[in-house]
Amino acid sequence: MKKEINPEYLACPIRQVISRFGDKWSMLVLYALDRSDTGVMRFSELHAHMSDCSQKMLSKTLKGLQESHLVSRKVYPEVPPRVEYKLTDVGLSLIPAIEQLIGWAKKHFDEVVRP
Repeated sequence: MKKEINPEYLACPIRQVISRFGDKWSMLVLYALDRSDTGVMRFSELHAHMSDCSQKMLSKTLKGLQESHLVSRKVYPEVPPRVEYKLTDVGLSLIPAIEQLIGWAKKHFDEVVRP
């Protein structure tokens, strides 16, 4: 299901782009996929990295990232089915910005998070 773009926001495309991966879990999924040894992870591996994220929310997050062309999903015709996720080229191009944000967050953690 493709998200509709609010005509009021067309003059500010950053809203539309950031809304695709700026939620609580998406950047963590993107970062986990990038940091995996093979660049490919199964659902259970991702869930193990994000144990505080419910399976339902992780599934929803992965679907959204697929719809936004940041993550690809490959299903293997096996019993039981094997499903793997990896970053697309677009997703890979986002990683340097995420790494910069992580660096900024580490540097300014006390100022932003602690009262």
